This record gives sequence, C-alpha cells and structure tokens, in this order.
Amino acid sequence: MSGGEPRTPGTAVVIGGGIAGLASAALLGAEGWSVTVLEARDDVGGRAGSWERDGFRFDTGPSWYLMPEVFDHFFRLLGTTAEEQLNLVPLDPAYRVYSDPATGREHLDVRSGREAATALFESVEPGAGARLAAYLDSAGDAYDLAVTRFLYDTYETTAGLRDPALLRRLPQLAPLLTRSLASYVDRRFDDPRLRQILGYPAVFLGGSPYGVPSLYHLMSHLDLDDGVLYPQGGFTEIIRAVERLAVASGARIETGARVAGIDTAAGAATGVTLHDGRKIAADLVVSTADLHHTETTLLPRELQTYPESWWSKRAPSPGALLLLLGVEGSLPQLAHHTLLFADDWRTNFDDIFGSDTRIPDPASLYVCRPSATDPSVAPPGHENLFVLVPVPADPSLGRGGVDGAGDPGIEAAADRVIEQLARWCDIPDLADRIVVRRTITPGDFEADLGSWRGNALGLAHTLGQSAVFRPRNASRKVTGLSYAGGSALPGIGLPMCLISAELVVKRLRGDRSLGPIAEPVKV
Repeated sequence: MSGGEPRTPGTAVVIGGGIAGLASAALLGAEGWSVTVLEARDDVGGRAGSWERDGFRFDTGPSWYLMPEVFDHFFRLLGTTAEEQLNLVPLDPAYRVYSDPATGREHLDVRSGREAATALFESVEPGAGARLAAYLDSAGDAYDLAVTRFLYDTYETTAGLRDPALLRRLPQLAPLLTRSLASYVDRRFDDPRLRQILGYPAVFLGGSPYGVPSLYHLMSHLDLDDGVLYPQGGFTEIIRAVERLAVASGARIETGARVAGIDTAAGAATGVTLHDGRKIAADLVVSTADLHHTETTLLPRELQTYPESWWSKRAPSPGALLLLLGVEGSLPQLAHHTLLFADDWRTNFDDIFGSDTRIPDPASLYVCRPSATDPSVAPPGHENLFVLVPVPADPSLGRGGVDGAGDPGIEAAADRVIEQLARWCDIPDLADRIVVRRTITPGDFEADLGSWRGNALGLAHTLGQSAVFRPRNASRKVTGLSYAGGSALPGIGLPMCLISAELVVKRLRGDRSLGPIAEPVKV
C-alpha cells in the first residue's frame, strides 16, 4: 500500500500481540479504526514475554531500557507519559564487565554520564578519556542524525535521502557506512575491555562488531552519555502499559487466536482466516508476526513481497541460548546488568555468524540480575538471573526445557555457561544454589514465535539490511497489508518496534515527513 491520500479509518486486524502489535492497535484505535488484535499464544508480549515459577517472575526477552525519548514520544501520542505508566529507576552502575580471569584483568563498573565514562576509560588507558569524549561527540551527532533523518522515514520516496542538508554530510557519512564498527573502535582504543565495551552494542543490533557499519557507534551515546533505566516490575510492565492503552483506544484483544492465512481479493487484504476456521473481515491487516512467517506462510507465493528466495540472501540476528535461573542467597558479584567478554573476541563472533553451527565456549554472554533493583521478581532471600548467550540462528541446536529437561546438548551447554559464570565472577557454589532452571533455544523461538531460523531479534542491522534497504512497513503486492516489528523498518528492539507502529500510521495518513508524528493522537 503506497502513500498519498489519507486512508479513511475502518476495521483493522492486527496479527500478533507483541509490543509492535499492541502499539499498532493503540495508535490505530486512537486514529478511529475499529481494531482486533489476534495473538496466537495465551498471553500478549511476544518476544517480551514473562514466565513465573515458585515465586520467581522472569522477563524472557528485552531487558535494557534505552532510547527513553522514543517511549516518551509514544506515550505522549496517546495522551499520557512514561512517568504515568512506568516506575523508571536509573541503574548505577549501568553495567559491570568481566574478562576471563586467565587474562588477569580486573572487572570494570561502567557508569553513565560523560564525566564518569571518560574517567573510567582514562583510568584503564592513559589518553583514552579524551578519545572517548570525541567518540561520544560523534556518537551523539550520529544518533541525532538517525532520529531526525532515518528512523521515522517510511522511505515511500527517496526525497529524504536526496535532501541537500544530508548530501552535504556524505563525506563524513561515507566512512561510517563502509567501515565496520570493530575497525572504527580498534583505531581509537587499545585495551581489549574498552574495545569490547564499545563493540558489544552490535549484538543489540542483531550483528557482530565486525559486520555492522561504524555508523552504529551511535549506540554508545545511549548507555555512556544518556544512561540506563529499569521499569520496576520488569519489562512485562511496558507490555501491560501498551496493552492498557490499546484497550483504552477501543481495541479488542484475543489470545489463543492463531492466524492461518491473510485473505485477499483482487490484490487487496480483506481479513484473516484463523486455524480454528473462523474468518474475520477487515479493511486493513497489520501483521506484526515474524515477517518471514507472514510472507512465506500467511500469503500465497504470488502475493509475497519477500519470498523465500529473498530471505535466502539475508542475514538473521543471532539466536540465543537463554537461561532463567532462580538462585538461593545473594549474588553481589553481579550488577543489574553484567557482561562477560571472551578474550578471543573474533573467534567468538565467528562461532555465532560463521558457516559452522557451534555454541561458543567460553562464550561472551550477558546476565541480567533484576532482583538487584526489583524485589518483586524473586522470593525473599533469592536472586533472579536471566542469562543470554548469543548462538547461531539454528533451530537444529535443540530445544530447551525446565529443570534440565531440555535436549542433552542444550543442557550440557547451559551447565558450561553456569560453570563459566561461577568461575569468572567468583561464585563457586552457584550451581548448587540454583532452585529454578529453564533453558530456551533457537528451536523454541522458532516453535513458539515463528521466528525465522530461530533468530532472537529480527533481521541483523548490516548495511544492506538497514534504513532504505530494510523491508518497508507495507506490502508491495497486497493493498491494505501493513507490517510492523523487528524485521521491518526501522529495526530491532522495543523502541524500534514502537516507531515501526508509528510508521504504519504515517503511511495511512499519507505522511511522508522525516520526523515523528507531530500532532498528538487523541484517545
């Protein structure tokens, strides 16, 4: 569906009740559409899910609250604020970094704010403080450019890319697009820990620091300059807030409602058919399900904008081996966010993105300990750990399970991760203190979320899969079929999914501006 004249509101079906689907429903409802959300699973949230066991409540997906201004803008569009909807607290330190103890390097506590960040870098590597200040100046400039020129562009035309103000910046932009993030960082810093702190955000973009363009050094503006927040109650509170706004705007949300196909007539979407045989008619269908699933399963081949042949040339984000651990006693060795960086950095990413399917060992991994900040997520006297190990996007690695009931290879890999965490962070009795354990794998992402190749995040943000090269928010083959979510514009992550929903509305309005919707949407 191309832009142009505004679309008159009618009936809409939103496929998927993750954050993109709920946000789409809230905005569409506020625009006057009569919206039905169909979620295949028993609860909303999608990748930002929740799991409870024995007094523990685990977030099963996103855990970093970054780009707060995007959340603020979304809530203001619906007549409220992030402060009204969420109880946000700053994290100090923003995160902790451990290296392999064999290197003899001490762990680092990374605090947000220019002064604290530059002081840390200077303490590790003389001269690095001033170089970080220049790096963050560039990162902030790149971030502002992304927000004002790229993130809110529907790319229905190339007018934004041909803007003289942007063209004048090409000499500065070209190197940032053609060099990798790793090369950009390595030219400026020598200490491996500093390089890893600045390179690891590539994983949040679904890529490797050796594969994403250095324009994405803008990510360091978010954690080192801006700061890291946490919503008390966990990230499920964000989902509940957006769900409340969707319902307030008139949306009807139905769970346990798996869509089997998108119905069309004469090249236009007319509704959906569910697995139970029901048909729901609609003037507009917005699919926020995995885009590969939407295109290759819910549509016939002749109506696919992105057929299997297109996907065969694309790169997914990595998969994830997730460990949800309930632990007896306290774990002061871990901050709210903790990163463990393997010394052989390049080999670690080759294991994930190379041609051979291999879970890295030792792994560079991420640990969230929300119980450091939020007592509601664990019983008294216990800790809640969410461990994420980037692995190849390959469902054949096996399935996870509860209390060691996953496939043997997966549980053995989880045992190695627990042992690594215990050794690197000086928690010798960690394994003996675990009272709740669940593993989640790429095979589970594929089976439960319809995720292409079991990837954890969406399409990787390589140069060829970013901005104008990323799938648009509307089908080129089916009028009245829109897309939102992590594999469509603008990209991966909760803030991007909120913007993705807004891009759907911009198209319906016929709005081809580069910025966010200016007028507040009224509930």
